[in-house]
Order: sequence, then C-alpha cells, then structure tokens
Amino acid sequence: MDSFVELLRCFTAAVEAGDVEAFADLFTDDGVYDDVFYGVFEGRAALREMMAGHFHGNARDFRWEMHEPVISGSVGYAHYTFSYTSTMKHSAGKRVVFSGCSQFKLREGKIAAYREWAFGLAGLSQLGAPPELIARQAVRESERIKRAADPSVHQI
Repeated sequence: MDSFVELLRCFTAAVEAGDVEAFADLFTDDGVYDDVFYGVFEGRAALREMMAGHFHGNARDFRWEMHEPVISGSVGYAHYTFSYTSTMKHSAGKRVVFSGCSQFKLREGKIAAYREWAFGLAGLSQLGAPPELIARQAVRESERIKRAADPSVHQI
C-alpha cells in the first residue's frame, strides 16, 4: 500500500462490495478485527467469515466513508460514517447510519489490528431494537471500556 489513505480506500471498497478476498488480503495472516457489535475475529479465515456471514449476512447496500485520516508511525486513525440496509428478520429494509472512529495498527503495509469505537446504541435504536437488547449492548460496551482501562489509574 502506498499510503494510509489508499489503504482506507481499499478497505471501505472491499466492505462495500462484499469482496471477502480483497478485504482479508488487507490484513496480515494473523490480523485481528475487533468489531463493536460482533466481537473479535483473528486470522484471515475468521475475517472472511465475519465479512460474509456477519456483515453481508445481515445487511446490504453498505457505504463507508473515512474522514480526517491521520497516521503516526504504524498506527492510523480515521473518523467514519458507516451505513447499510438491514436484512435481519426483525429489521429488514431499515437503513442504519453509524458514526465512529477506527484505529489501524499496521505491519509491513498490512493491517495487523483493527478496532473501532462507535455510537452503536444509536444504530440499534435506528433498527428498532427492543429495549432489552439496547440495554445488553450498553452493558457490553461498558464492560469493554472498563476492561481496557488501567485499574490503578481509574480506580476500578
């Protein structure tokens, strides 16, 4: 990859097109994708399954814009706007728009680790998710934040 901006273009194009192989090829063999909803996927086989089974298994008409990309050494960030049309049973046909931030840890021009922070509860609300599902996701997000925090600094 010639530049971080080009990597982002290829990344979003692969997701939008559902191009499982192009997506997996952007990652190192042991690459990790930490998705705010679906969890952690490690290795190209798992990344292919995530893309085919979860992303394109539950939605269509993806659009993903990366805004204000920055990179320092081997770590890049971009704010994003992400949308899709749900194909899930209880929300089929609903269009959902998310906003968040992506972190890319790079190694030898490939993505070694991807993680994101997103306003996921807003997406669930747009899908018409029942309150108990929204509450479960809020607890999951809260636990994720607490696990990542240094307990000695944050007194948790």
